Amino acid sequence: MCDQDHFDDDLKEYEARGWVTRRQFGALLGAGMVMMLPKVANAVAVTESEVTVPTPDGMADCYFVHPASGTAPGVLVWPDIFGLRPAFRQMGKRLAESGYSVLVVNPFYRVRKAPTADKGSATPIPQLLPLAQALTETTQMTDAKAFIAWLDRQSSVARNRKMGTQGYCMGGPIAFRTAAAVSDRVGAVASFHGGGLVTDMPNSPHLQVAKTKAQLLIAIAANDDMRSPNEKNVLKETFAKVNLPAEIEVYAGAAHGWCPPDSQVYNEPQAEKGWSRLLALYQKALA
Repeated sequence: MCDQDHFDDDLKEYEARGWVTRRQFGALLGAGMVMMLPKVANAVAVTESEVTVPTPDGMADCYFVHPASGTAPGVLVWPDIFGLRPAFRQMGKRLAESGYSVLVVNPFYRVRKAPTADKGSATPIPQLLPLAQALTETTQMTDAKAFIAWLDRQSSVARNRKMGTQGYCMGGPIAFRTAAAVSDRVGAVASFHGGGLVTDMPNSPHLQVAKTKAQLLIAIAANDDMRSPNEKNVLKETFAKVNLPAEIEVYAGAAHGWCPPDSQVYNEPQAEKGWSRLLALYQKALA
């Protein structure tokens, strides 16, 4: 799970290496700027819009982007604790340019519309924890069903192909539960520096996704692995028992939160490695 210690410790390391200063990051993030992601080779033209998705608990503000013509597999993106913001719109658009119809959601819509983190990824974690803690297993799964159903009603989404879902930080376990909630539609699940994938409860996200037929990609931050070194083994053993295809890897040198381009610990080489493995997963599982 995200916590302030992760980001403070990792930023100290980045500062020590001379990669960035806290003042530089504060200025950039305070201005709403993010690092630009690499261009997509052979990118397709896309159409993007801000949309409102009905759920059992209200109306969720989301970002929807898809190829400008034809149909494509749907993908549901769960952001990290900093929520729906320019960095995740950029990530969603990049995925759409690679041939997918992508819905990036505001998981905190019950409380407020995006942006839900006043200073983007520079917002202190304690300010955001109440938002994350208010999301229960029930709300995660009812939201997942509503978002997947909404995607299925869009003309740009291929109904004859499985969907994918991906989550970052707190979004990792929600992606697992999305597959469990809509197992007939979700064929691929990706978690990047997901927190809380494994618990000692019978409703642990890893046990729920193990009951599906989805293919999995689980990218673990090196410092998360240091804190919980046995979690990767539990994941591997659990999925092996049910013959669930799962690529599980610890990303060396990558700190918790390394994927979003506005992260204080963004690691482009390792983020790009995760991106390439994500595309490989979707190309195989959503074909």
